[in-house]
Amino acid sequence: MKKAVVVFSGGQDSTTCLIQAIKKFDEVHAITFDYGQRHKLEIEVAQSLAKELGIAAHKVMDVGLLNELAISSLTRDDIPVSHELQDNGLPNSFVPGRNILFLTLAGIYAYQIGAKTVITGVCETDFSGYPDCRDSFVKAMNTALEQGMEYNLEIVTPLMWLNKAETWALADQCQALPLVQEKTLTCYNGVIGDGCGDCPACGLRKTGLDDYLNNREAVMASLISKQ
Repeated sequence: MKKAVVVFSGGQDSTTCLIQAIKKFDEVHAITFDYGQRHKLEIEVAQSLAKELGIAAHKVMDVGLLNELAISSLTRDDIPVSHELQDNGLPNSFVPGRNILFLTLAGIYAYQIGAKTVITGVCETDFSGYPDCRDSFVKAMNTALEQGMEYNLEIVTPLMWLNKAETWALADQCQALPLVQEKTLTCYNGVIGDGCGDCPACGLRKTGLDDYLNNREAVMASLISKQ
């Protein structure tokens, strides 16, 4: 039986990855992390979607320690999300160590249930400038997990080389465009669906959707060429 673990936030990207995984694997588990993020609604959305999609299991893990260590606009209510970059060149929404922790725990969970695949929706082509979304980082984590657990494991990143329009195309290819558009939470200000329209995440999401809807055939062809 082919099993996979999906790192699942309830956002556009991870939901698209989860839906694709359901079509490809015999058994799909999702793991969501409660790290005291800006909006607890994110966890509720993930729980609701996991139930609606009928996956084998959905685990919500308390990793509140990350909130104590990592100061970010996504871990502190008193720090507004900014479009401006910090002195280190990163957005203030970057949570240092987040994907290191998430992939480590997802890898351990995969080990325990006998899954050989961990899926994450990180993307280097069309992303917010986070270093832990890069392909080189994921490959390094993959190597570390395999060596540290003596276990054959593959971290799969279906969106790594897709732009946002192509990610929307993938949702449509999986016959889930309305669900992803209406029921996911990507917005940094906690608005489900199309979002607040002001934060960086909403801007990226809307630009990608408009591009896809206005150039559907071309974007879908581009997606297919990358698969």
